[in-house]
Amino acid sequence: GIEIREFAAHTLLPIPQSRAALSRYFEGFLSLANQQNTGFILDTVTWKAHRHWAEKLGATEDELKAANEDNVRFIAELRARFSSNAKPIVLNAVIGPRGDAYRPVAVISMDSAEQYYAQQLGWLAATEIDMVSALTFNQAGEAAGLAKAARKVGLPAVISFTVETNGALPNGQSLVDAITEVDAATGQYPAYYMVNCAHPTHFDGTLVKADWTKRIRGIRANASRCSHAELDKATELDAGNPMEFGQQYRAIRDRLSHINVLGGCCGTDHRHVEQIALACREAA
Repeated sequence: GIEIREFAAHTLLPIPQSRAALSRYFEGFLSLANQQNTGFILDTVTWKAHRHWAEKLGATEDELKAANEDNVRFIAELRARFSSNAKPIVLNAVIGPRGDAYRPVAVISMDSAEQYYAQQLGWLAATEIDMVSALTFNQAGEAAGLAKAARKVGLPAVISFTVETNGALPNGQSLVDAITEVDAATGQYPAYYMVNCAHPTHFDGTLVKADWTKRIRGIRANASRCSHAELDKATELDAGNPMEFGQQYRAIRDRLSHINVLGGCCGTDHRHVEQIALACREAA
């Protein structure tokens, strides 16, 4: 029931009621992690807190810097409140691509991306953040540039690609080629790779046992089987089937047991992540 301006969740934090709602949202996941005796990667909501979106948000660079810093304080406070959790809670800054994650309209070179993301990564490196994750990236050059910028400021980086219903990136590049390209350009700097913002059935067939899939350690899938184009036109949330969702994660884990960072993307909530945790705990 809370409107998110320009789909930029960091704009909620300055509003007391919205900040409290975000806190309750994350508390549910942190409690689940404690119940299931698992670690937890606690994200900032900074996916759009970078310069590309400044004009639409009516934000200055100083305001974007302050938003990144406040986000880290917000999740650090949450971690402190859940310090009794048995397993580690990792503070992770989320960074989104320049432009529409579903429809890349311009090719972004590695050098351009490295220069661009240096600003936000510089802001984050000065905080107590533990790592950064590039989510819903849709081209290898941009991802490689971010990874190189992260290396310069000494932050561990994760690259998470989004894929279409055929398991390929929106620009048509295969997942294996994208990961291989980024690793080659960065000396394998990314700590690991992920797939996010696509339903498990869209990429399950792509995740075969191979050397390159050993670089994939995480999945944050959509609840809906719809394509990105269909989701863009949707007027109602498609939450899919949480129990089936958990079993689909288990099927992937049965085949690739090294994948151990598990969560949900569009359309998911605590129900989905709980089912993932239950299904994959049984498979462990």
